[in-house]
Amino acid sequence: MYPPIEPYAHGMLDVGDGQHVYWETCGNPDGRPALVVHGGPGSGATPAWRRMFDPAAYRIVLFDQRGCGRSTPHAGDPAVDLSVNTTGHLLADIERLRVHLGIDRWLLHGASWGSSLALAYAQRHPERVTALVLFSVVANTRREIEWVTRDMGRIFPQEWARFRDGVPEADRDGDLSAAYARLLADPDPEVRDRAARHWCAWEDVHVSLAGGYRPSPRYADPVFRMGFARLVTHYFSNGGFMPDGSLLRDAGKLAGIPGVLVQGRLDVSGPPDIAWQLTRAWPDARLEIVETGGHGTGHGMTEKVLAALDEFARA
Repeated sequence: MYPPIEPYAHGMLDVGDGQHVYWETCGNPDGRPALVVHGGPGSGATPAWRRMFDPAAYRIVLFDQRGCGRSTPHAGDPAVDLSVNTTGHLLADIERLRVHLGIDRWLLHGASWGSSLALAYAQRHPERVTALVLFSVVANTRREIEWVTRDMGRIFPQEWARFRDGVPEADRDGDLSAAYARLLADPDPEVRDRAARHWCAWEDVHVSLAGGYRPSPRYADPVFRMGFARLVTHYFSNGGFMPDGSLLRDAGKLAGIPGVLVQGRLDVSGPPDIAWQLTRAWPDARLEIVETGGHGTGHGMTEKVLAALDEFARA
């Protein structure tokens, strides 16, 4: 990765609904504009994202989606209303940020949930997108959500049983993300904290089959843990606030936009068939499978992602 850099500008953008979105710009102010679309929902944009870009070639824009990171109010506060936190709101925030920064068109770079949000933005505003570099691609279909919350119990049976048993017995055969969302809204803080811990423990289990994976230390932070669990269950239980299968059905809207999709063969959170289906309907995209890769960077994934971003920097 490129050496660490600091932002040359940053701020809080008032996007309405009482929400203020944190943004920052790094690299070359006259370089090729690129937007980082982080995962989660609720992960926030960490400094590591800056290091994926050649700072001499790119004007790198990072932002924290509503309710997470440095944006306010933070979903880690159980009193924060999530009704104004939907995919439609996030897409409007991205467009407002583009206008605020005076950018005409930009490259989108995202992973996991961020790949879904980037695809949704590109399908809505194709005239504003120069290219897409996505990894650990997901399309946020109901089938994928069922896969993550239930079917992967066949791969991690003991861990999934603990995850399932974290909700009341009457809810265990239903929508587990909705059941956890209800627990995370419980008036009892102990019930909320226990639910957040169970949800995040399951997240730590299923993200990768790649060797050497270690649990994420971010879940030790109670504010992050609560905000992340609330946002993920909020989006999962509402199908990502998108018509089911729309990202795959509407992939033809991306015609003329070049893309690179980097996918780990050992990614069980977002199996490779999702990215493969996208490229079938989006001929301008190239799929690169990393045989030792899981969900996220490492194991050869980072090198492929950086190579794709360098490729577009030279274009």
